[in-house]
Amino acid sequence: MQVLKTPRPSITYRIVSYLLVFPLFRGLLRGCTSGNENVPSQGAVVVVANHGSHLDPPLLGHALGRPVAFMAKAELFRIPLLGAIIRACGAYPVKRGASDREAIRMATARLAEGWAIGVFLDGTRQSNGRVNTPMPGAALLAARSNAPLLPVAIINTHRVLGTGKRWPRIVPIQLRIGEPIPAPSSRRKPDLEAATMELQRRINNLLDQGLVNSAKERLPPHSHR
Repeated sequence: MQVLKTPRPSITYRIVSYLLVFPLFRGLLRGCTSGNENVPSQGAVVVVANHGSHLDPPLLGHALGRPVAFMAKAELFRIPLLGAIIRACGAYPVKRGASDREAIRMATARLAEGWAIGVFLDGTRQSNGRVNTPMPGAALLAARSNAPLLPVAIINTHRVLGTGKRWPRIVPIQLRIGEPIPAPSSRRKPDLEAATMELQRRINNLLDQGLVNSAKERLPPHSHR
């Protein structure tokens, strides 16, 4: 099978990533990543994560080291400057009220170009930052494109600026990247459900591992004995 080349990051993407996202992630929020060796360096991949905050899309793209395209409301692309920035960062427009089929079609087209496509498994932000009610969209995209699924746990962004929070909190965050999962063997409902449940299990396990490690790091040295 031919491996598609990864689209090169635009100048705007580089500016946003390194002048805005990098200081926020590495500096203010003391962010760190693990498992970057699991990220395919080129070709299509469906990046699947939990979702706790509006901070998640830019942080995910920066931490993975390659642009990650997310769907965004079409109205955002008509806003001066913002539209140009999100387009340069790989976002693709979806009209208000558009069917799930149209969104899947557009995401599949991006995968055919070799993009990494970002999907939040619950489809919306979760107040506890975990995967609670996973949707089959990511598995369907992978089945349609034969792209691998890459589970990623985003830890603590729901505490920084989650649902219902008017003001951000300065809390250390982590991104833990798991091993890729092959695309489902078919688009049949049982295969999609099995892949979706496996993604939920892996992402929540990565979340738990990260929280345990964070707790250990906060303990005094003699407490580790």
